[in-house]
Amino acid sequence: MSPRGVATPDVRERLFTAAERVLEENGPGALTSRAITAEAGCAKGLLHAHFAGLDEFVAELCLDRFARTATKAQALSELAGQGSVVANLGTVALMLLDSGGPVIAGLAMTRPAAALRIREALEGGAPGFTVIQEAVTGYLEAERRLGRVADTVDPPTASLALVGTAHHLLMTNWPGTPDPRAEMTRLVAFLVGSPPEGNPAP
Repeated sequence: MSPRGVATPDVRERLFTAAERVLEENGPGALTSRAITAEAGCAKGLLHAHFAGLDEFVAELCLDRFARTATKAQALSELAGQGSVVANLGTVALMLLDSGGPVIAGLAMTRPAAALRIREALEGGAPGFTVIQEAVTGYLEAERRLGRVADTVDPPTASLALVGTAHHLLMTNWPGTPDPRAEMTRLVAFLVGSPPEGNPAP
């Protein structure tokens, strides 16, 4: 269902972006349908015109952000041989934690109906961590063939470590805990065998 003359995808993104601002500024406890539509500057009933309720909205927000990151991860293959391996891989790694990722994931975990919907969608083939892992593996394999990643680096294992760590950080990043981005950046450098600080990166 779409409001008069407004394309549904535009409305969805408007609401998703508004929800991310509410979460970032006020935390999960402040996320209500009214808070989202107020932040988006639209009619109070707009969210329910597109979603069955807040649980469905939260699930769709998580799935949309997973899909967006998966699309960007798949573009890694085009960067093989260009720029820095650490920088290329780090960009995707940090995407997993950006756009309110930790807060959104934590919110979904507190809403069983949303968490179930997300799990079912991922099991049904919705793009998520598996797609991202496969994209990272393919990128590292290409860079290894080009000699920009050491032969001692095993792409599938490095990819699993990267995505698994991102998942762990998303699920354990509570208010007051250190920013996980620094840990992710160090992990990327370690996984691809980056030279010590001060030496050129691959």
